[in-house]
Amino acid sequence: MNFNSAEFLLPGMLKKTKKTQVIDDFRVHASDTGSAAVQVALLTEQIKQLTKHLKKHVKDNHSRYGLLKMVAKRKKFLDYLKRTDEPAHKNILKKLELKK
Repeated sequence: MNFNSAEFLLPGMLKKTKKTQVIDDFRVHASDTGSAAVQVALLTEQIKQLTKHLKKHVKDNHSRYGLLKMVAKRKKFLDYLKRTDEPAHKNILKKLELKK
């Protein structure tokens, strides 16, 4: 059995290739892996994946709780970006197609 395949990933977890792609798309400088913009992008991808999982598994309340925590964390990062760097905030909202 290969436990590295997508079917064995926990809900809301991203594959390494997808995570690397998101980091490359949203990083601010060459060695950036943890800026607020990257964190928002990663959380958004996880939220999309978990939402898809919850549509299939309606009674998975434990994962639903995790989804709510991710949404709250993303909101905090977006609020921070809005306070500190308004143009970056608007740019990431547009790139990720989030409404605000």
